[in-house]
Amino acid sequence: METVIQLAYLAAAALFIVGLRRMQSPATARRGNQLAAGGMLVAVLATLFLDDILSPWMMILGLLIGAGIGAVLARQVEMTAMPELVAVFNGFGGLASALVALAEVAQYTGGSEVLAPDTELGAGTAFTVVLSVLIGMVTCSGSFVAYGKLSGRLGGNPIDFTGMRTATLGLLGGAVFFGGVFVASAGAAAWLTTLSIVILSLSALALGVLLVVPIGGADMPVVVALLNSYSGLAAAATGFVLGNIALIVSGTLVGAAGFILTVIMCEAMNRSLVNVLTGGFGGEEGAAGAAAEAPEGRTVSETSPDDTTILTSYADQVIIVPGYGLAVAQAQHQLREMAELLEERGVTVKYAIHPVAGRMPGHMNVLLAEANVPYDKLFEMEEVNGEFAQTDVALVVGANDVVNPAAREPGNDISGMPILNVDEAETVVVMKRSLSPGYSGVDNELFYADSTKMLFGDAKESADAIVSELKALA
Repeated sequence: METVIQLAYLAAAALFIVGLRRMQSPATARRGNQLAAGGMLVAVLATLFLDDILSPWMMILGLLIGAGIGAVLARQVEMTAMPELVAVFNGFGGLASALVALAEVAQYTGGSEVLAPDTELGAGTAFTVVLSVLIGMVTCSGSFVAYGKLSGRLGGNPIDFTGMRTATLGLLGGAVFFGGVFVASAGAAAWLTTLSIVILSLSALALGVLLVVPIGGADMPVVVALLNSYSGLAAAATGFVLGNIALIVSGTLVGAAGFILTVIMCEAMNRSLVNVLTGGFGGEEGAAGAAAEAPEGRTVSETSPDDTTILTSYADQVIIVPGYGLAVAQAQHQLREMAELLEERGVTVKYAIHPVAGRMPGHMNVLLAEANVPYDKLFEMEEVNGEFAQTDVALVVGANDVVNPAAREPGNDISGMPILNVDEAETVVVMKRSLSPGYSGVDNELFYADSTKMLFGDAKESADAIVSELKALA
């Protein structure tokens, strides 16, 4: 049986790696996710059988309950709320890792004591328990703060107070100190071991809150990726606590992938991770104001769905730039239908995807995949940026900071940030409710350019109107 279990772990690890590999492309990401999930199922069942933890009927019941909750969430949560759901998943992952590590400590119970005085926990195991609890609890509380910011319950603005940095360093120092006490007292004084692990857990929870509340809404995509990495590291640490190879492999893969994604996101904003974590950049997206209220001395050129229809239907190439506003309006299906009608008229249509468009990594890819937009129509920023100068119409749908030419100018919060060069297109049509700035708070210079036409209103309604006009032209 031991050999069978180890072979099952090897198969699970292979499925994790192949699944992660297939997640590199939107065309194979769904299959990759299924393979990785299958690997986790194999690993869980192998672990339960290995240690004879649960009876078969309890395993089936647990799988049905968990799968049922997951299926309901996946189908009921709106695409605009998907980043919040990912944050919650990260939080529960970190909490699960910490609780499993604490349960490993609790098995050394002697009467009412958490650790029997005559039981040897082992310094190595105690150290990995500390890592698992520290990282897991920070991930848990930090992820739920991120959820609050993404959902608007806490607001997207950075939260700061006098002495916050000191309090954060104090909590970190306290967590390290009591972690050391736990390792030193393991197998010795039960009361000291219990007290130190409890204080460590509470300190880590508070630390997670203080690490995330000062970060603005504009940086939440990076925070979500980083917390995902933390959840993987917590799982890997718990794997060392249990001596479970599958957990070590899966946690390490998640931790590494999450950190690589975090670095990619930082590079996409031309900012360092330290700056993201301490900069307090951005906040809530600018409040919607009157549609055509331009700042004094500046003018905007408005357009209508009818004019946009004529403009796009006689173009040779149209590049669509989606942003979070597309997710809010749930206009992806209308946008896909519009693109198909344009292609029937011989227009080349492409989608330009910025790495930090939306509220989480890959948000726009998932949103467009939901509308069955062909994967070969999606182009990353590096692939498509050189084509805007030869493009007749750039159609910006709900994107803001990622197309703001102010990023090329020094002295503002998005200076140096790589952007999509939509302003190089012959004509730019921006579908947006108002002239409000994005999460950075920087006024968008694109709105006032001579080549830009603003199509104010709900993106779904505007796209519907354009689709109707295109059908009438057919």
